[in-house]
Amino acid sequence: MGPDIKMRDQRKLTILPWMLTLHPEKTLMNQALVTKFPVTDKTREAMAVSLRGCEELIPEADWLQKLAKSEATGVPLRIKLGLDPTAPDIHIGHTVVLGKMRQLQDLGHQVIFLIGDFTSLIGDPSGRNSTRPPLTPEQIKLNAETYYKQASLVLDPAKTEIRYNSEWSLPLGSMGMIQLAAKYTVARMMERNDFHDRFHAGTPISVHEFLYPLMQGYDSVALKSDLELGGTDQKFNLLMGRHLQSEYGQEPQCILTMPLLEGLDGVDKMSKSKNNYIAITEEANSMFAKVLSISDALMWRWYILLSFKSLAEIEALKKEVEGGRNPKDAKVMLAKEITTRFHSAAAADAAEQDFINRSKGGVPDDIPEVSLTGAPLGIGSLLKSAGLAPSTSEANRLIDGGGVRVDSSVVSDKGLKLGAGTYIVQVGKRKFAKVTLA
Repeated sequence: MGPDIKMRDQRKLTILPWMLTLHPEKTLMNQALVTKFPVTDKTREAMAVSLRGCEELIPEADWLQKLAKSEATGVPLRIKLGLDPTAPDIHIGHTVVLGKMRQLQDLGHQVIFLIGDFTSLIGDPSGRNSTRPPLTPEQIKLNAETYYKQASLVLDPAKTEIRYNSEWSLPLGSMGMIQLAAKYTVARMMERNDFHDRFHAGTPISVHEFLYPLMQGYDSVALKSDLELGGTDQKFNLLMGRHLQSEYGQEPQCILTMPLLEGLDGVDKMSKSKNNYIAITEEANSMFAKVLSISDALMWRWYILLSFKSLAEIEALKKEVEGGRNPKDAKVMLAKEITTRFHSAAAADAAEQDFINRSKGGVPDDIPEVSLTGAPLGIGSLLKSAGLAPSTSEANRLIDGGGVRVDSSVVSDKGLKLGAGTYIVQVGKRKFAKVTLA
């Protein structure tokens, strides 16, 4: 149940035999699951949807039979995604897991959006080399208020079950917590990569951190989940759910992990710290333009992980591009789909027209207006004061690169001073300001 839907890099966890079989005495039950229900073409199609873009699906055979069982009985599968509200906002990289959730929701299964208000009090140690400070109840409540509203831009809210893990975690009490802790060993807990590395590096590990994977696993017991989704860094926690369900006599859930989404640079994972992200609350014109800025190669990976188009539709479009169609057409389609999802079709159309106007050297209708004093003012200081450049040195670099225009004319002189008046100032292709200087 990774913080803020974040999916961090971590070495792949070795899948040990006990993680999959769990209990020898229940092997017959698992074999019965594998052979009981027929696999139809519809089941195979649902399996293809499940596998689309995923990093791992464990165990695939069990999930195939769960799908077959659901089709045969008409009972939807229970699919869980747990999120700790550690920050109030998410970017489109975070929606990769939500997108998979929506695909399975569209197949008719019951998706459960679990807010980890209790586990947030512990703090998820996944992928960390130090103890993570837990959040206060006030912080959790504040962040959770915006979480589901943002997630609803991807999920169908009318078909989504919302739960908080404090519902069953708080009633456990101290006795229940001790009984739960007795169902797992320290030796197996130390097989987890981050705990193993911290122990051998002499980095402190607090006892409460061991409780996090236990409590996340207990969530699966409480919800009787058939499948749990998460980022690649969550594999250990997801496998814990399988283990505890077996301990409590339930059919173990399958787990599905999704990969990290590369950011706008096509190199690093999408991250606010790398400034290569698109916030889902970002203004429509900016969102549209940023999608168009990605490379042609990255575009197809974004299609697989972010688009709601079928794989057949994506493959057909890709063949058209390989056959000579301008790849920009496909990128515009992706930009409009993403912008429509988080805004509206009308906003996406307007964003496309805004981008066309900018590309032709036109001035958008909604540029910010800035009033400055100190005329005459040097161009570098003006760009900084108007918020078009972070510093005068960066402004000078932009001028050297030919990226600054004043009233449509390229500025080549870094010593240019502007007198009193109103100017349309442009930096790059997308930054504009109407500057009134007095």
